[in-house]
Amino acid sequence: MTNHATGMFDITGWEEVATEEKTGATIGRTRISKAFRGDLEGTSTTEIMTVGTEAGPAAYVGIEHVEGTLGGRKGTFVLQHSAGGDDDGKPWMRWLIVSTSGTGELTGLRGEGRIEILEDGGHAYTLDYAVE
Repeated sequence: MTNHATGMFDITGWEEVATEEKTGATIGRTRISKAFRGDLEGTSTTEIMTVGTEAGPAAYVGIEHVEGTLGGRKGTFVLQHSAGGDDDGKPWMRWLIVSTSGTGELTGLRGEGRIEILEDGGHAYTLDYAVE
């Protein structure tokens, strides 16, 4: 059975750890902290690698460790991030749950989701998941 979780998150910490200028691109590493609300209640820490160009942000990949309650189940899990932009400049941000990462009542958690940046700058998430 697939469950559908929605909600919002706030970025509670942002630390640029390293930046390297390359020809045509800037490569960066950033540590981010978040607080989730909605169907997922909890906190997380994320490490992302970013690339930016003269045109602006271009892509990132990352790993996020989440601790909280998802659909009434308490535990931890890890999200694998990927993000980029379409040719029209519209960004996309996706998550995959690392299938062996669930602990506690979230052992066996699998799924995928996405992040959307709202017009007011807020962050919404959706997550389709199952606990096997």
